[in-house]
Amino acid sequence: MTDDPASDIARRLEAILLIVDEPQSLVALAAAVGSPVPAVRQAVEGLVADYDGETGGPRRGFELREVGGGWRLYVREEHDDLVSEFVNAQAPSRLSQAALETLAVIAYKQPVTRSQVAAIRAVNVDSVVRTLLARGLVTELFSDPETGAINYGTTDALLVNLGINSLDELPHISPLLDDGADGFDSEVIR
Repeated sequence: MTDDPASDIARRLEAILLIVDEPQSLVALAAAVGSPVPAVRQAVEGLVADYDGETGGPRRGFELREVGGGWRLYVREEHDDLVSEFVNAQAPSRLSQAALETLAVIAYKQPVTRSQVAAIRAVNVDSVVRTLLARGLVTELFSDPETGAINYGTTDALLVNLGINSLDELPHISPLLDDGADGFDSEVIR
């Protein structure tokens, strides 16, 4: 039994579409699956019909939709509330160490850009900032008019989670830092 080439393209497209978080053009999808654009267009049309239940199967809880010049899988609108409740119930209540450190930098230094936070932490903080934004603990305050960099700050949700009324109630950070009175380590790594 040999595989139908159109079915093979459709299966490869599904694999790619499951992992993308932004709509993908037909050209990008064709490049991803190594197939010509007309064959990919036909496969996409077939997937849309299949997911919509037009090919004899059930109508799926998700759909393949063209948005902004590209294609992406979306939850069907009638399931938005269900999915939202599920995601919120599954969200872990604790933050990772990286998220806590990033949140502390933003809380104490706000307004602050991602690059400034990254410089302080000496690691890339893009995904951590996205997590904090998704959790509603930080927000985009404004864009720098010269660089276009987004400045971040904390939200009232952080205050609620910390059980404080304002950022003024955060502990002063200077008593927590070593003042250098004991000198430096005797060994210097070169």
